[in-house]
This record gives sequence, C-alpha cells and structure tokens, in this order.
Amino acid sequence: MNYREQYLEQGFLSPVEILDADEAAHHRRQLELAETRIGNMHYLSKVHTIHTSPAQLARHPKVLDLVEQMIGPDILVYNVTYIIKEGHSASHVTWHQDLTYWGLDSDDQISLWLALSDASADSGCMSVIPGSHKQGPCEHILGEADDDNVLFRSQRVADVDESQAVCCELKPGQASFHHGWLLHNSTPNQTADRRIGLNIQFVATHVRQTKLDGYTAWLVRGEDRFGHYQAEKAATVDLDPGALEWRLEAEQMYRRIVAND
Repeated sequence: MNYREQYLEQGFLSPVEILDADEAAHHRRQLELAETRIGNMHYLSKVHTIHTSPAQLARHPKVLDLVEQMIGPDILVYNVTYIIKEGHSASHVTWHQDLTYWGLDSDDQISLWLALSDASADSGCMSVIPGSHKQGPCEHILGEADDDNVLFRSQRVADVDESQAVCCELKPGQASFHHGWLLHNSTPNQTADRRIGLNIQFVATHVRQTKLDGYTAWLVRGEDRFGHYQAEKAATVDLDPGALEWRLEAEQMYRRIVAND
C-alpha cells in the first residue's frame, strides 16, 4: 500500500522520516532560543511569519512532496503552530476532529505533526482512530473551560471507542500526517522532557475560508488561481518587530474563526 492509498484508507500516515536526529535537534534549539526572547511559543498561530525555522520546515521538500500526493500540486500553508507539553504537565487534547470549527468549504486539507523531541505514549503523543475520517463530521460537545485542554473551546467527541485507538509514537525528526476529519487525542506528559511538536496545516488553493473575510495563507508550491486568501510572508529574519505585531493580529483572526459557530 502506498502513502496515498494508506492515507485514503486510514486517514493518517505515521511515522514518516523527515529530518535526521541532528536536524531535529537544531530546529529544537532554534525554537528554544526564540523562546528566550519572546517567551513560551506553545500554540501561537502563524509562527512561520516570525521565525525562520518553522518557515523552513513548512516548505521542506520531503513534506511538500508527500502533501502533493494527498491534496494536489497547488499548496497553501494555512497555519503553523508549535504544540508543546512541558515535562510532567497535565496538558492534554480531548478526542476531536480538526475541521469542525475551521470554516473550510472542503476537506482537501492535511495536517503535519513533526516531532522535535520524543513523542511517546508516556510523553503524551497523538492517538488516532484509524478510518474515522470516513464518518465525516461528528457531534462535538463544548466542555467547561479547562486550562489543561490545548483546544480553545475544550470541545470533545463523546463515546469514542478507544479500543480502536492507535498510538502515533514519533522520534525526533519523524512526522505524522492526518486528515481533518480523523478522530484524535493526546494525553498528559508524564516525562521530564518537553514534548515538542510542530503542527503545519496545508490546504489546496481552491479551499475557501467561509467564516471570515481577509484571512491569510502562504503559497508554498504550485499556483494559486483562486485568490481566496491574502498573501502572507514567511519570516526571512527571526522575530522582526513588525512581524511580531502582525502575528498578534493574525492570532485574533484565527481565534475569531474557531470561536464562531
């Protein structure tokens, strides 16, 4: 079974080798160096516009070659964010589907989760329900505010058959790719090290944002013949003051989308 067949059947690919251990360690160092200047970068939207490391990874040839197999040759980066669980953290993610609140008019989308540290069962790696993307949208229950839930709205899908779950353990430099309707979750980090992943969300250029006009995206391969998004610039230097200010505005746009039913 090739990657495309596996993705269509299972809704995810894991593990996929993207970086070697030294390259992964380099990108972790770049992240943590940036954090000494601006603070913790967990779950900040559009980090590729302020930091060159995630921008380089978002257009990595191995990544884009695989994404092209799944959604075609014309590819936009919709969002890039670090998802970080500190050592011995209660941070977790309830069972959910990414596309539920994104406001996209198509599921020609794929998410990359690239490990920059060990993502093991003990450190709270992602688990998935294979084939669940074929169900389409599931009902999500909005939970009470939970500071330990990475999801903005503490949403969850009830009655998930966890006996079917597959744990996507990754070594630094390995990645998983998953479909926007795939059910997935993750548990707290029980280890001393940070569990660091870079999440990159790719969409085909024809995919439109329906909830908010003026959203931005970055063309990383092919041609955009649709113009549904304002063009955004990837960082060419780290933590430029103007880019930092723009990213704050982009963060608010992203939050308005996910908070708007």
